[in-house]
Amino acid sequence: MKIRLLLADDHPALLSGLKHELSAIPTLEILGTAADSGALVEILQSHTCDVLVTDYVMPGGQYGDGMGLLSYLRRTYPQLKIVVFTTMENPALTQEMAKLGVNALLGKTQHTNQLISAIHAVYAGSNYFPSDDVALGRSGITQSPASNLALTKREFEVVRLYVSGLSINEIAEQLHRTKQTISSQKASAMRKLGISRDAELFRFAFESGMASSPALTQQ
Repeated sequence: MKIRLLLADDHPALLSGLKHELSAIPTLEILGTAADSGALVEILQSHTCDVLVTDYVMPGGQYGDGMGLLSYLRRTYPQLKIVVFTTMENPALTQEMAKLGVNALLGKTQHTNQLISAIHAVYAGSNYFPSDDVALGRSGITQSPASNLALTKREFEVVRLYVSGLSINEIAEQLHRTKQTISSQKASAMRKLGISRDAELFRFAFESGMASSPALTQQ
């Protein structure tokens, strides 16, 4: 099942670029794009959206922008996962967004892989704030891409499928194993990688290239 995505930004070139790059990801489905809060809410009113990727500053829209818009979205669409993609990287502002219930915050200087990772992480129920701010329950990743070589083929495949958007039950069905076996292999992989949270697992998988690795032959 694909993640239904809505993109909002008042810069047409950036919005077009994001749509082009994210449309190439097989686990994502772009429902639409919006240049202001009015168009954004109009799409939300007519479509079921899983994740919203939105700029923080989008002046001129019917529902405002910034914290006002985010507060409205959180009240009106409580199930919607919100990723703020912005040039404003202020620690105090980040903390206020986290308190409000924003699920992820990324600077526009970050590589697109970070955004892809954040989308998958929040869809899976994690929050994604790539920094070392312990007060917000966040942590960085120190593993090198080579560390995934410590995984067995089965552990690698379970992680690859998990970060592609499949649930533990769906992976178990696809690989013809029990749910308990899949859960155990995922836990073992995370332990070897020194990762304790799903958000970190998603980020590691995308940044290391694991998420785009071809399927492995089952043994």
